Amino acid sequence: MKLSVIPALFILLAPAAWADNNGGLEKGEAPPPPHALDDGYRGTDDARIMTINQAKEMHDGASISLRGNLIDGSGDKYVFQDKTGKIDVIIPKAVFDDRTVKPDQMISINGSLDKKSSPPVVRVDRLQK
Repeated sequence: MKLSVIPALFILLAPAAWADNNGGLEKGEAPPPPHALDDGYRGTDDARIMTINQAKEMHDGASISLRGNLIDGSGDKYVFQDKTGKIDVIIPKAVFDDRTVKPDQMISINGSLDKKSSPPVVRVDRLQK
């Protein structure tokens, strides 16, 4: 009886050992950090973020997503800056949700562009630290 069980187990387990090299995801090395990627798909966040210069070229009422720093302001009017320039933003107290933002903290803001104002402003409806 033992003789027939051992070959049967060997026959059942052997194909599983050979099936490892059929493609798919090979886990082992860590992926490169996001800043080291030069091209290709980077995720939805990178696709939505634009620069201030790009935002100023958009039409009135366009949805805007920016990443940068709040550098000045009070009440609900602030100045937002990224590597391409500055733009005025209007951020209601409710959007801050009791969070404080320092000028050296990188944040993301989402809102709509108001080109009827002179100069154009972004009316922010979402802030993420």
